[in-house]
Amino acid sequence: MAKSRRASLCPAYPTLTHQDVNLKMPRNNQLLHFAFREDKQWKLQQIQDARNHVSQAIYLLNNRDESYQFRTGAEVLKLMDAVMLQLTRARNRLTTPATLTLPEIAASGLTRMFTPALPSDLLVNVYINLNKLCLTVYQLHTLQPNSTKNFRPAGGSVLHSPGAMFEWGAQRLEVSHVHKVESVIPWLNDALVFFTVSLQLCQQLKDKISVFSSYWSYRPF
Repeated sequence: MAKSRRASLCPAYPTLTHQDVNLKMPRNNQLLHFAFREDKQWKLQQIQDARNHVSQAIYLLNNRDESYQFRTGAEVLKLMDAVMLQLTRARNRLTTPATLTLPEIAASGLTRMFTPALPSDLLVNVYINLNKLCLTVYQLHTLQPNSTKNFRPAGGSVLHSPGAMFEWGAQRLEVSHVHKVESVIPWLNDALVFFTVSLQLCQQLKDKISVFSSYWSYRPF
């Protein structure tokens, strides 16, 4: 099986602007080529969610007047906890892809983004995992009504394995082959580093505030 993939991910917007995929099917050695339609872009919800959490963290830091003075260490600690929560959620959206069922993937609309149209026996999923943009193509076959296989619909997963079954419309389908390719996105790696450094700085500030708070509250006999 041969497979290749080119993709463009715009850092200013949470959209995938180009996908170009060549896939050689193992069943009949047919070479498939499909790409995004020129009038289409795919919104990556993971990046949008991460941006929303970062925006919320910035809002928490900036929603006070410049002349505002914190009165207690506990007030600073409470703010840092809230900021760190948003930064952690932002980082987790990039490091923990959503678990989807096969019907959810089929209903996502991503399959309809390509030209020429994908064959009906293919499903496509795209997601972020750390600093990589991952494309998964599932090749399907229909389970016949007289099939002796025990039909058990698969649950949610980041990556489904061959043999996973699901029901779509009036058909029962099974994954026969899984093709996965990954593209490293350098600015995603930078973003993960920035999240780590930001969380470390917040924790360092919390530690220093805690030390001073303990000193101020100390009352020798």
